[in-house]
Amino acid sequence: MIHLDTHVVVWLYAGDLTGPLAPVVRVLEREDLAVSPMVELELEFLHEIGRLVPTGRVVLDDLAARVGLQRRDVGFAAAVGVAAGLRWTRDPFDRLIVASAIVEGVGLLTRDETILEKFDGAVWDGRPRRRKRP
Repeated sequence: MIHLDTHVVVWLYAGDLTGPLAPVVRVLEREDLAVSPMVELELEFLHEIGRLVPTGRVVLDDLAARVGLQRRDVGFAAAVGVAAGLRWTRDPFDRLIVASAIVEGVGLLTRDETILEKFDGAVWDGRPRRRKRP
């Protein structure tokens, strides 16, 4: 199983596997796909500010039907407990999305360079990225 970052969900919903998702098609095909509840909330925010036409629920329901996307709930208290220690970002969505993957013990598919650099479980291009050590 692998969790998806919000932008990956949006691209997957758009359905163009030759665009930004082309490098990770193999990951999408071989893994069970899941999202944190924070992804649905972030999608709702994007809808509210006009950057996404459908609501988060519509996007996730569609992907559940098309690709078997699962909504995972690791527990808000557990996710917040981990997210509190992720001081490398001020983005509460990123903190809770990464924390959910950590609590569940799975990777996170993301193209976010900061997450790729700071979270050992982040992957893109099908290969995990490792933190740069000082």
